[in-house]
Amino acid sequence: MVDHVAVSGPPVERSEEILTEGALSFVAMLHHAFADRRNKLLELREERRAEVARTGRLDYLPETADIRSGFWRVAPAPADLLDRRVEITGPTERKMMINALNSGAKVWLADLEDANTPHWQNVISGQVNLRDATAGTASFTNPDGRVYALRTDAPLATIVVRPRGWHLDERHITIDGFPAIGALVDFGLHFYHNANALINKGSGPYYYLPKMESHQEARLWNQVFRLAQSTLGIDHGTIRATVLIETIPAAFEMSEILYELREHASGLNAGRWDYLFSIIKYFRDAGSEFVLPDRGDITMTAPFMRAYTEQLVRTCHAHGAFAMGGMAAFIPSRRDAEVNAIAFAKVREDKLREANGGFDGSWVAHPDLVPVAQEVFDEVLGSAPNQLRVNDETTPETVGLIDLSGVPGSVTSAGLRANIDVGVRYLAAWLGGLGAVAIHNLMEDAATAEISRSQIWQWVHGSVVLADTGETVTSELVAKILAEEAFDDPHYEQARELFEQVALADDFAPFLTVPAYDLID
Repeated sequence: MVDHVAVSGPPVERSEEILTEGALSFVAMLHHAFADRRNKLLELREERRAEVARTGRLDYLPETADIRSGFWRVAPAPADLLDRRVEITGPTERKMMINALNSGAKVWLADLEDANTPHWQNVISGQVNLRDATAGTASFTNPDGRVYALRTDAPLATIVVRPRGWHLDERHITIDGFPAIGALVDFGLHFYHNANALINKGSGPYYYLPKMESHQEARLWNQVFRLAQSTLGIDHGTIRATVLIETIPAAFEMSEILYELREHASGLNAGRWDYLFSIIKYFRDAGSEFVLPDRGDITMTAPFMRAYTEQLVRTCHAHGAFAMGGMAAFIPSRRDAEVNAIAFAKVREDKLREANGGFDGSWVAHPDLVPVAQEVFDEVLGSAPNQLRVNDETTPETVGLIDLSGVPGSVTSAGLRANIDVGVRYLAAWLGGLGAVAIHNLMEDAATAEISRSQIWQWVHGSVVLADTGETVTSELVAKILAEEAFDDPHYEQARELFEQVALADDFAPFLTVPAYDLID
């Protein structure tokens, strides 16, 4: 094996195809080049959050005003990313991958992050599946004998890979005795094994970049891309990256993030659920004006969420980048016509709002929803592949992004119970290896579980009173409801204990997946 690199973890079928000497050397090279800077940037996150806690304010950076007002453009889009009107997201599990590629969507977001879990089996088998998808050889035989294969009668979705965020490590690969950076493991293994093959088939290595909090973190990704391309002899600027704006500090640096990545940038995405979690996390101890109502009452029409999406579209189109909409949580059911009808109506309403708001495309989580979103964007875009021509020249206002007034609803006992139920059920599934789970006809992933537990933390530590019962939300009340909401699952006890830890501890865990990672193989 490569000097200074050690690999552990349970056996994974075909891992030898992925964990080659060349691939591990490539990952180690990236780690050595960028680990120190990544660690410093994580420290800067904590410093910035401490400053916000002290002042209760977040604002645009005065030193980058010229970037926000300047005329510059990102790199032109490659042919297979010009039309992104429907993107389907999901983990790299083999059958789901084939269904996503065959779905008719323009893009498949191959999710190695929130819709996945970092079980070693998932990390490596996901890379195997991505390699087979690139080669066009992916197939799957169901236990009932049904065979799934990549279609040949219509185009497959373009693959865009989402690696883990900067904050996560990969403990099954150690470099000089330290865990490898999860983002560089995911990116490095995929890029090393697939970049040339993707280019040869007329596509390219494309990525979605999650959880960033500053343009400095975007600059780091750009440096990673430059080194990766030069090391493998791939033309500079071949990579394309779409950044998820899913943290409140990143919302104040949209232009700067695009600027740092401009030679590799493709667009920005409105990662709505993580964004909502980030607002709660950032302002969790900033007073009652930052307490949001039940999660179900918070929609994309809330003024602060509308300010966020309007600014994202405006920023992208000012610089020639795509503005991508987010995920509607509703999912269809092939067994329940009523649930199906509600899901279709809700998703259509959501996508119509995005298309009319200037977005160039949006996400769905199920193949049955692809035609729904396609129809909506077809109606608005017509024969145009995108809406880059749409540009709102209005000036953004700081207050709109963090003014949480005007959101209807209240904190209720039903909302508290729903957060507890969803949070624990999701964590039980996560510990079992599933990162995207249908719960009560909604698609839940790590982001929505984060909303559930962070709201409870804020309500408990802010002594919020339930509107319908008059009870104060306390740790004791949460524990009482947890006992009443018990369900049969082999991971229930671990999930309950973990939920109590991340929802009730005095020290707020920045991400629940970090302590959860300590509980899995």
